[in-house]
Amino acid sequence: MSAPSPATLQTVLDHIDAGLDASRARLFELLRIPSVSAQPAHAADCQRAAEWVRAQYADLGFTTAVHPTPGHPVVVAQHPGPAGYTGPHVLYYGHYDVQPVDPLALWKTPPFEPQLVNGPHGPRFVARGAVDDKGQSTMFMEALRAWHDAGGGIPAKLTLVIEGEEETGSLNLEPFLVANKAALASDLAVISDTNMWDIDTPAVTTRLRGMAYFEVTLKAANRDLHSGLFGGSAMNPINVLTTILGELQDADGRIQLPGFYDRVKPISNAQRAQWDALNFDEAAFLGAIGLSKPVGERGYSALERLWARPTADINGIWGGYTGAGSKTVIASEASAKVSFRLVADQDPEEVFSQFQRFITDRLPAGARVTFQTHSSSRGIEVNTDQPWVRAALDVLSTEYDRPAILMGCGGSVPVVNSLHRVLGIDTLLLGFGLDDDQVHSPNEKFEQRCFHKGIRSHARLLAKFAGG
Repeated sequence: MSAPSPATLQTVLDHIDAGLDASRARLFELLRIPSVSAQPAHAADCQRAAEWVRAQYADLGFTTAVHPTPGHPVVVAQHPGPAGYTGPHVLYYGHYDVQPVDPLALWKTPPFEPQLVNGPHGPRFVARGAVDDKGQSTMFMEALRAWHDAGGGIPAKLTLVIEGEEETGSLNLEPFLVANKAALASDLAVISDTNMWDIDTPAVTTRLRGMAYFEVTLKAANRDLHSGLFGGSAMNPINVLTTILGELQDADGRIQLPGFYDRVKPISNAQRAQWDALNFDEAAFLGAIGLSKPVGERGYSALERLWARPTADINGIWGGYTGAGSKTVIASEASAKVSFRLVADQDPEEVFSQFQRFITDRLPAGARVTFQTHSSSRGIEVNTDQPWVRAALDVLSTEYDRPAILMGCGGSVPVVNSLHRVLGIDTLLLGFGLDDDQVHSPNEKFEQRCFHKGIRSHARLLAKFAGG
C-alpha cells in the first residue's frame, strides 16, 4: 500500500479542525466519569470508563473487548488496517484512571464537572484527568476518528491498550501483557503521557526516570505512653525515624544509601550541550510554584537534576496524635512513605535492599522495623537512532512549523519497561502536556491548543505509518 496522498491527509486535518468542538465534547463525557483507581468506592466508575472507551473504538470499526483483571479492567481494541498494508503494527497505550482529587477544597470548580475556561494561551479544559491521561489518550482516538470519517478508513494496523491502574502502579498490567503476549504482538508502541518543551515547542521524550516507592514502620513500646511519665526514658519512634530519614541526603544533596550511585551513568558532553542550549529558566520554573531557591544534587545543571539524576523524597510521615488540640503522648510506632526516582540501569529491587540496610544500620537497640514496597519501575533511555523517532520529529516540526526537540522527563511511565520486557518493543513518547498543567494537583488543566495540535500530530503520524 502506498502512503496517503497529501490531499487525503489535508482532508483529514481539515476534518479535525471542523470537528474540534465535537472532539472536546467527547473528552468531556469521559472526564465526567470519576474513575479514581486508588479508591475502592470508584471501582464501578473505572468499569464505566472502560466501557466508554471500548464503545468509542467499536464505533470506529475496531474489534474491542474489556478484559477483567484482579484490579480494574484493561480495554483492548484492534484493527487490521487497510488491505495490502505493509507498515508497522503499532500499539497505542493510554490509561483511563485518574488520581484522587484531594484536597477538594482547593478546586475552583468540581473536579469531575469539566470546564472550558480562558487562559493566557486561549481556551483550556479544567478537570481531573484533563491532561493525565484522558485528554492525551483521547487525542489519538480523535485522530483515528478523522481518518475513519474523512480519510477513507483506518490507515494502519493498530492495537490499543487502555488500562485503569496506571495511577496505582499498573500492578496487573504486566501479567495481562504476559498472558496475552501473542495477541498483542506489535512492532512499536506510541504513548502520549508526557510533556512538550513549551506550548510552542513540540518534543519527543527520550528518557524517563524510574520509581522505587517504599513504606517503613518503626515500632518501639508495646503501647502509646504518657510523655510525662515516660519521657526521658522511653524511646520515641517518631524522633528516631525522623532522625534517620533526615540523613537520607548530605549537605550536597547526595543520597546516602550504600551503593546507590554505582549504576548511575553521567550524560555525554553532547547531551549536556544540547540541554544547555534549551536555556531552561529554573528561577521561572520555581517561581511559578512559589519557590525561589533550587535544591538537589550540587554540581549538576537543573535539567540534569530533573532528567538524568536520581532523587529521594519523603512523601508522607505519620505517628502519634495528629487530631485537634493536644495529647501528650509518646507513640508506639511511626511510619513514612519514601520514594526514589531512578535513572536507567538502576535496579528498584537493589535500591530496596539499600534502603533497608540504610534504615537497619541506624536502628537503636529495642526498635523494630518493617518495610513494604508500593511500586517499582526502571528508568528508560530511548534509542534516538530509530526511524520512527525521526518520523515523529518530522511530523511535529511540520505541525508546529519549528524544530521539535529531544527531551527528558523526570516522571515515570512504568508501562514502557513492561512493553519492552514482555513484547520486545520500543516506545515512542509523544506528549502534549505542559509543566503548568497541575498534574496530580487541584485544578488540573489541558490547553485546547495542545489537544487540537495533538490530534493533528497523531493524524500526521498515522500517515507516516501508512506509508510503510
